[in-house]
Amino acid sequence: MSKLTAVCLIMLAGVLTNNMVLSKFLGICPFLGVSKKLNTAFSMSVAVTLVMVAATAVTHPIYHYLLYPDYTYLETVVFILVIAALVQLIEMVLKKFIKPVYNALGIYLPLITTNCAVLGITMLNIQNERGFLSSLVSAFAAGIGFMLAMVLFAGVRQKLDDADVPEFLKGLPITLIAAALVSLAFLGFAGIGG
Repeated sequence: MSKLTAVCLIMLAGVLTNNMVLSKFLGICPFLGVSKKLNTAFSMSVAVTLVMVAATAVTHPIYHYLLYPDYTYLETVVFILVIAALVQLIEMVLKKFIKPVYNALGIYLPLITTNCAVLGITMLNIQNERGFLSSLVSAFAAGIGFMLAMVLFAGVRQKLDDADVPEFLKGLPITLIAAALVSLAFLGFAGIGG
């Protein structure tokens, strides 16, 4: 298999078949919390993608050169510390240079630290024994998949705001039903790529 084919399969898997939110159900908190408006969903997705790629770039060498083989039990703690530091860095940059995005994301920006999709992709790359470049491609693809899920669901939620929803389904119930249907639609991609 050529390297280009491998990269395409990793991208396809990260975006569609192994979508962090809609297939692996990681990162549900921002998915439900920030997807009310398209611009905040997109901004959050860009921030999550940056953190995913940066966290993978930092944690992959830390794992292979410092933790493996004797200290692998520290993997989760070390990865969370790295992710927290990266999120703080991105938060400071947004606060200083892109204040409207910082204000729009609000409390959800620091919550990227505990976004299990970010931790999940760093750990899955180690678990799947991917090389450094394959891990970066996988993290980027997972970020794009996260963005796809967020943007699609923001569109669905905006349509729900205009829809005539029965009173007992308004709010969280219809949101969860819509999320389930979007997730179910992504099951159609299962099996693509072998």
